[in-house]
Formats: sequence, C-alpha cells, structure tokens
Amino acid sequence: MNAVEQSVRASNGTCEAGPAELAEPPRARRSIEARLIERLLSHLGNPPIEFLLWNGERVSSSGAAMAHQLRIADRATLFTLFTDSQLGFGDAYSEGRISVEGDLVDFLETVYKSAPRKEASPSLLRRLVNRRRAPRANTLTGSRDNIHRHYDIGNDFYSLWLGRTMSYTCAYYPTAPTTLDEAQVAKMHHVCRKVQLQPGQSVVEAGCGWGSLGLHMARHYGVKVRAFNISHEQIVYARERAQAEGLSSQVEYVEDDYRNISGRYDAFVSVGMLEHVGLENYPDLGRIVNRCLPRHGRGLIHSIGRNYPAPLHAWIERRIFPGAYAPSIAEMMQIFEPWDLSVLDVENLRLHYARTLRHWLERYEAASERVKSMFDEKFVRMWRLYLAGSVAAFTMGTLQLFQVVFAPRDNNEIPLTRAHLYQG
Repeated sequence: MNAVEQSVRASNGTCEAGPAELAEPPRARRSIEARLIERLLSHLGNPPIEFLLWNGERVSSSGAAMAHQLRIADRATLFTLFTDSQLGFGDAYSEGRISVEGDLVDFLETVYKSAPRKEASPSLLRRLVNRRRAPRANTLTGSRDNIHRHYDIGNDFYSLWLGRTMSYTCAYYPTAPTTLDEAQVAKMHHVCRKVQLQPGQSVVEAGCGWGSLGLHMARHYGVKVRAFNISHEQIVYARERAQAEGLSSQVEYVEDDYRNISGRYDAFVSVGMLEHVGLENYPDLGRIVNRCLPRHGRGLIHSIGRNYPAPLHAWIERRIFPGAYAPSIAEMMQIFEPWDLSVLDVENLRLHYARTLRHWLERYEAASERVKSMFDEKFVRMWRLYLAGSVAAFTMGTLQLFQVVFAPRDNNEIPLTRAHLYQG
C-alpha cells in the first residue's frame, strides 16, 4: 500500500480507497476565450469585473466580489480587445457589441483603480505602440480639419448639454451647491482676475470657442478683446452673440489660426486650445506670445494635462478629438523657456473638471433622444463613453487640468499674494 492509499481510509478504519477513487474530480475545462479573458484581467490588475460571453460562459478574477458585468456579443468582439484594446473597446461599445451593466462612470473608475501605475521605464513594445499612436499633425491645414471634425458638428448639438454659457472647458466651483452655469461664470472671473484685467486694456484670446469668455471680459472688465478661432460654426455663433448683446465694438472674433495673431496686447489668454496645438508647435506658440506681450503684459494658458508625457487615449484621439494631446507641465515649459517667460502661478483644477463633466453627462443623458434624432444610436453611445471616460480620467488622476499664469521676466507689476483671486 503506497503512502497516498495509507492516508485515506473510511471513518471505521477498515476500508481503503483505491487510486481511481482518490483522484480529484476533473476541473471544468476552460475555453480558449475564457483563458484569454483571464490573461486580460491579470493585465488590468484583476479588477472586480465579470465577463459574460455570448455562449453564457462567465469569467472573472478569482477571490473578488464582482462590482460590474461586461457583456460581450461575439468572439470577434472579444478578439478586438486583444488586437487593440483601446480602440477595440471604444468601437465595440459604440456599436452595442459590448454593454456595461450598471453605472458606466463607476465601471470605468473601477478599471482605472486596478490598472498598474505608470511604468518606470516603458517597454520597447509600449514605446512602439505610443509612437504609432502619435496624434495627427496640427499644421495650418491639419489643424483646421481636426477642429472641423469635432467643433463643427452642430451648435444645436452642443447647446443641448453645455449649459447657458456654451462654455466647453472646465468650470470653477467655489462652493458645493454651485450650478454648472454659475461655475462657468466663476471660471471666467477666475481667469480675468489671474491676468488682472483693468478697464481700457486689450486682450488677445487664442481659441475662443463660442465666444463666452471674450464677451465676459468685455462686459465685466471693460476691456477690448480680439479672439481667434478656426471653427467656422463657433465664430458665426460668437459674432451673433456679440451683436445681440451690444458688444460688437468691444469684441472682435477673427476666423483665423492663432499662428497669424499680430499686434500688442496687455494680456494673452488661451482657455482649452493648447490641447489642439501639437507638441511640436509649442516653441512657436511661445514666440507668438512673446511677440504679443509688452513688458507689463500677463498671460494665462488653461489646458488639460498629464503628470507625465503620454499620448491621449487612442480611441478619444481617433474618434472624438483628432490631433489632440494633453501635455505634462514639463512639456508646457517648452512654450515659456525658449522665450524667457516667467511662470507666476500653476493651479490644478482636476476635480473641478470632473464635476463639470458630470454635469455635462447628466444633461447629455437627459437629451439623448434628441441627440439620437440628430445623429444615430452609435453616436449617442460614442459620446456617452467619451464623457463618462473623461469623468473617470479626472477623478482617478489620469488627466489633470492646469492653469498657468506667466509674464515677461522683468514684469514687476505682479501681485505679491493671491488675495486678488478671491475678491468679489
């Protein structure tokens, strides 16, 4: 009798178990698809997610209470997650081939929480993938095409969810109960105070959206504004607003590229445009800023950013924001350092943008049937994923929101404290 047989006896000590009876029951065979999903979950840090396959098979990380369920429509959809997970997931969700049970933002935050942190030294494969995913060029022609594909899809569409101000940038919430519209107005005041606007001064704005900030600066601070933008629909809308509000003599909206800005101004302001400039063009942007500002001038650049250099999410850049790039602070310094511009203040409004996006997403969901009638169900799901994913990226710190204030190096007409930011 071998050692295994000796160790197993019936409770009365008289019966012995044979080898066949000692063998464990065979483990249920896992399909190839299930084993691939297990590898994917491991790569993602084993988030508490259960995959429900088209054949009824369920796959999840072991030992974790499942927080979310992801339904996969077919084998081809599953394989797209392995060939290119970022594009594959986004496209499959947009087309309804992947569905998420429960709150989409919470699901995406769960994935972010489990994902491994930044690689100290990215692998050769990762560097090659990042190089392949470089954003589309922002030449004079390329920028116009990139902007057209995102901003010129219809003012009526954006008006459904941006709020009264039509501001498509991070708002500023001084108190918890602040509404979206109140927070956008508070953001505009915050920007104006940072560059210390005074009546009679001149401002150049690079990238003006639908014109809200320019009108705000003219109305509340008595300045003259020249605002540049290459989105035709936005410029038309902004000019109509200026005319209707009696501010056409104070605010000029120019349909042209920021690279063609000329003249001298007391302040340079850019809110939400740097993402579309392209890293290779930062020194040239700095040259334009330096040319525009006299010795006493001030400037502010407000931009989505990152803690370290990395390409924008591939699906976002490909399907939503062509040509976009979110820089690190070190990369933003390529605007200032070559021209000896002094950085005076850096503020990170990351959580303000997360709240802004939640407000946009709520409004978007309320208007989803209208959006569907304008476009189609795929478009509805695509923009839902974009907004929800952006909320998660800011709440989890994958993306930041930087406001950088700067001035010529010998400008001594600058405040000694930040008290001026919180007046009024």
